[in-house]
Amino acid sequence: MNAGYPNDGREQQPNSDNAHPPPGPSQSYGAAGTPPTQPPPHHGGYAQQQDPASAYTHRYASAQAPQQNYAGMGSPEQGDKKRSRKPRAALIVAAALVAGVLGGGVGAAGFNALDDDSNGAADAVTGTTLDQTVSTPDKKVTDGTIEAVAKKVRPSVVQINVQGSGMADSGTGIIISKDGTIVTNNHVVAAAAERGSITVSFNDNSTAKAEIVGQDPVTDIAVVKAEDVSGLKPATLGSSSDLRVGQDVVAVGSPFGLESTVTSGIVSALNRPVAAGDSTGGSSNVYPAIQTDAAINPGNSGGPLVDMNGNVVGINSSIRSNSSGTQAGSIGLGFAIPIDLARNIAKQLIDGDTVEHARIGITVTDSMGSDDITTNGARIKGVQNGSPGAEAGLKKGDVITKLNDDVITGSQSLVATIRGYAPNDTVTLHYTRDGNEKTTKVELGSDGGS
Repeated sequence: MNAGYPNDGREQQPNSDNAHPPPGPSQSYGAAGTPPTQPPPHHGGYAQQQDPASAYTHRYASAQAPQQNYAGMGSPEQGDKKRSRKPRAALIVAAALVAGVLGGGVGAAGFNALDDDSNGAADAVTGTTLDQTVSTPDKKVTDGTIEAVAKKVRPSVVQINVQGSGMADSGTGIIISKDGTIVTNNHVVAAAAERGSITVSFNDNSTAKAEIVGQDPVTDIAVVKAEDVSGLKPATLGSSSDLRVGQDVVAVGSPFGLESTVTSGIVSALNRPVAAGDSTGGSSNVYPAIQTDAAINPGNSGGPLVDMNGNVVGINSSIRSNSSGTQAGSIGLGFAIPIDLARNIAKQLIDGDTVEHARIGITVTDSMGSDDITTNGARIKGVQNGSPGAEAGLKKGDVITKLNDDVITGSQSLVATIRGYAPNDTVTLHYTRDGNEKTTKVELGSDGGS
């Protein structure tokens, strides 16, 4: 498998009190990184693929923290009154100006083409509606609309600004307790793990300092705790197990530092095996992603993907981009960690437990019709003695084609699907051996938190 490693490159920023990165390319993925020429193999604990797989994705915490006075943050009650918004406004205004110029040009051209008055004189303008006023009969927000979802969810979404390791990052987080417990992506806060700082900006424009509660790089989930806050509005967590392809979803986050941005789309696919690594190729994680065409950009990382009832069904984590080494933007291929998986990991982090991940105890590679094997799936290359796979009777050469109801298309597909389960869960594997179809039940083991 060789699909091109993701550009996780965070933009390096000077780490000083007076240097603030401009709004723009970002990262736990974002723009300034150069993808490695040869990504390392994934070692995830469960099934292990032999050939390095690609993430066709980019992570995206925004590597440009919004303009903010990091050296003297006010309390949550005071708010962040001194934060400068000029760079953001400039970007927005510039776009508006371009649209205005283009709109004017097109409108004039269209008018001239249609008006064939030989003497060029325009008819008198009469009877315009410029002085008419139309009242809005009902301003009530209707349940099940994007407007209703945004109204419910936005107060539960925060912007996370990180400084550390000589760089600044910005991402998104989801409030899960009234006193400031927040779940986000690990790659959003990773830069602050050692001698860094985290500041959280709330929907009411107040700010608070925050500390890392726990991190799990394998699933890209982290939990942080805002200091000295209360009365917050926690998000309602739904379930990702009953999602359907084609259903409407809404994403909320801080793309490119533009906080509380709402976008909408549909669930494009489920159980999509997605791998994402850092800019050096030094780490990689694979998860069974919810794919969506809701616009997701650098800075959306860690934010919620919600259903039309406003329940969180996923945590936005990655995007696909054709860009390499430059800032990437949405092309309608975003990926979210299922909330069922994120909830399980977050509970362990909050409880202070070592996060354990499910495993079968086999190594696999893609089976794509090679070596006289015509079945697509994950081909077993080795079985660890005493592992759950060995106890289930799996052997080298077997090709796993399904896990429960999920079709397994290759090694990454198997790794990602197993990642959606917990140790001690029992699953049914469908596989072929010597051209014969077989099934077996496997009680998943644990990687011990490694």
